[in-house]
Amino acid sequence: MIPANFEYHRPSSVDEAISLLTRYGDEGRLLAGGHSLIPLMKTRLAAPSHLIDIQAIDDLKQVGEAGGELTLGALVTQAELIASETVADTCPILREAALLIADPQVRYCGTVGGNVANGDPGNDMPALMMCLGARYALQGPDGEREVAARDYYEAAYFTAINEDEVLTEVRIPVPAAGHGYAYSKMKRKVGDYATAATAVVLTLKGGKCASASIALTNVGQTPLFAEAAGQALVGSAVDGKAIAAAVAAAEQIADPVSDMRGPPDFRRHVAGVMTQRAIETALSRAKGG
Repeated sequence: MIPANFEYHRPSSVDEAISLLTRYGDEGRLLAGGHSLIPLMKTRLAAPSHLIDIQAIDDLKQVGEAGGELTLGALVTQAELIASETVADTCPILREAALLIADPQVRYCGTVGGNVANGDPGNDMPALMMCLGARYALQGPDGEREVAARDYYEAAYFTAINEDEVLTEVRIPVPAAGHGYAYSKMKRKVGDYATAATAVVLTLKGGKCASASIALTNVGQTPLFAEAAGQALVGSAVDGKAIAAAVAAAEQIADPVSDMRGPPDFRRHVAGVMTQRAIETALSRAKGG
């Protein structure tokens, strides 16, 4: 289908983008990479009267690391994330997940900010950001505020961002040196959303799990932070019993819908399988494997 008519704007600064959002209210929508919004516009599920393309705002294209925090500008593409030595050195799970998003053509255009901002439950980065304890910088007419990724997602396509705000940066605490990590994803084919996927970050101390964070992709109306699943590993040797408890906790909070990827029971089971695989991979990496 063809999108409804709209007026196109291309601001060169965040302030200009905010001004346009303030002026047009719910008739205006931000465009970054476009891979979430454009399909909705083609099916008329979204019909903004004003499309505000922020790709010319160079200030949103930076990757940085300082003071134990990794910062990703909202317009950093998945391809740039994959190529970044800073990301590879400080938070390699980001690269691992980005490599599983769609295909190279999409990754050259799709942005980190676009992936996390709009609340699409099928996107990969939101659950990963919850797992990492990331925070989103939201800038509006009254200045900047931060919202934790774990508090940002309210329902499918509904988030904590206001209509006149721009998500400008993702701020991620750098995981501890020697941490284990994994993003395990099952999808039907290249380019598809996950049937289910799991992000895991854990640390070991004295042969026991000192910390663990787990989050799930595309098995709920929002990405899911599986707090109980992570707690099931803490204090254990991450043996079979502890992993089984974590898998059960992850499956318990999964609430997928029936779609072309399978019925709810199947997708819940896949979430458990992805959780087990991610934990085992993260454990091996934490041990230096």
